[in-house]
Amino acid sequence: MRNFKFNYFVLFILSTAVLMGCASLKKMKKDAGKVSYSVVPETLEAHNGKVDVSLQGRIPGKYFLKKATIVATPVLKTPDGEKFYEPYILQGESVKANNKVISYTDGGSVSYKGSVPFEYAMRKSELILKIRASKGAKSLDFEPVKLANGVIATSTLVDNSPVSILGFQKSKNTTGIYDATIDKFQRVVPDHYVADLIYLINSSEVRGKEMSKEEIKQLSQYITEAYKADRKELKGVEVSAYASPDGKLDYNTNLSQKRQGSASKVVEKDLTKNKVQTDLKTKYTPEDWDGFKEMMQKSTIQDKELILRVLSMYSDPEVREREIKNLSSAFTAVANDILPKLRRSKITASVDLIGRTDDEISNLAISDPSKLNQAELLYAATLTTNPQVQKTIYTSFTKVYADDWRGYNNLGNVVFNLGDASSAAGYFEKADKLDPKNPIVQNNLGCIELKKKNLAKAEELFGAATGAGKEVNENLGIVKIMQGQYETATKYLTEGSQSVANRALAQLLSNDNNGALRTLNTATIESGRIFYLKAIVAARTAKTSMLYENLGNAIKKDAAYKQLAKTDLEFAKYFEDQNFKLILN
Repeated sequence: MRNFKFNYFVLFILSTAVLMGCASLKKMKKDAGKVSYSVVPETLEAHNGKVDVSLQGRIPGKYFLKKATIVATPVLKTPDGEKFYEPYILQGESVKANNKVISYTDGGSVSYKGSVPFEYAMRKSELILKIRASKGAKSLDFEPVKLANGVIATSTLVDNSPVSILGFQKSKNTTGIYDATIDKFQRVVPDHYVADLIYLINSSEVRGKEMSKEEIKQLSQYITEAYKADRKELKGVEVSAYASPDGKLDYNTNLSQKRQGSASKVVEKDLTKNKVQTDLKTKYTPEDWDGFKEMMQKSTIQDKELILRVLSMYSDPEVREREIKNLSSAFTAVANDILPKLRRSKITASVDLIGRTDDEISNLAISDPSKLNQAELLYAATLTTNPQVQKTIYTSFTKVYADDWRGYNNLGNVVFNLGDASSAAGYFEKADKLDPKNPIVQNNLGCIELKKKNLAKAEELFGAATGAGKEVNENLGIVKIMQGQYETATKYLTEGSQSVANRALAQLLSNDNNGALRTLNTATIESGRIFYLKAIVAARTAKTSMLYENLGNAIKKDAAYKQLAKTDLEFAKYFEDQNFKLILN
């Protein structure tokens, strides 16, 4: 019987404790308004694909119970539902846990930072703070605290249209940079043929032996064929006569002049015989030091470097000759192997090779692409603006020249611009296998990753595309905007950028409103995006008439901007303005 009474007593004590706990939590809920909050920024913003929030809270003394725990969760309430940030937990002095402790006597402060992925619905949202307090086994939800309205999403206006690059060249130039002029189609290709008439020492007589040489016969045939051919144009013939750089300068001047005359006569005679009419130019050089240097560099003569050093140290021909002769062992080899070849008249025939016409190339590209060389077939694709025809030509290229990366790269370029990034990726990957690490292909692979919003991988590939062209910087500018690095983006998207809108957006997001407006005013084609960005600049700088004009123009270009503006907090202070409402209705 006594035990039975004791249990009722225990139950009474426990019930009293619960009721007291509940009462104290209710008091905390009732006094919750005494807790102050601030949000940075006051209106949330989307950057780098996220919405960051920074909260500061001040809890007064005599508020936070020693045995209480509070779980506070920032929440974005959107038309599509609630998006929760990570919660933060506070505890009283008597709670045995590892959370932030708030003093009952003095109160305390709390700092919080959190982030959630941006979603379009967040543009029209509320940031609230949900609070649940507990003491022992009892818990109580407080009324939600409203902290902010909506999310400014100007950063999402980036035009994610990376620029892929066509390939025309096969290899790098001498500076290591891929240059689109290398191996590019040329309808007129310069060509020439060179032959030498060699003279005996101190002589200007053209020997029969020289005239019967194979190279002289080939020269005559080359000139005649070029003169008569339909797709060749003989530009002219030039005779350049020389004396070797030994002996007196005056004597060599007279000798080279005579050699000019004798060589000109035999060339004129051959032109007349073959009934070729062309421009014949003649000149003479007293001493052929340039030829001497060239032959020395190619030779294996002992003391070659010493002789070349003499040429670089002295410009006076007599000093040069004296210093070289002082190298007695070397000069013997020079006299036997080099000087006889410089006693000459060089005959050069210049010809332009005329390629197929545009019509011929275009027709063959479709009917029989195998008859075109690589440069011609690549050129054929530039003669049309129809992407389907271009696709056909590049597909043919991949079949006729299957080991050439340019066909797959350019086919991928066309398909990418048609909006089929998946198929384009396959073609770019084939190009990469044929020419690994080619900067142009790396750029194009980066475009695929950027469209997927794989920013880190895209940035890596664009970094490997250095030297491929200005398009790489345009693409890096897009990456930097999407990463929230706006000032860096403006360094890539310089004045004259292909994407005026992206450059202006980067400036706008860097709070350079005037710079953004200057950039937007350079646009040669004013798209809906250009007008809309101008409207944002106007809203930020309180230029009402400019705002209405440009917002109206943006909607005329693209009706989608009407719905966008209705929830764009860039225009928040105009939402109740009748003129603003009129534009959107």
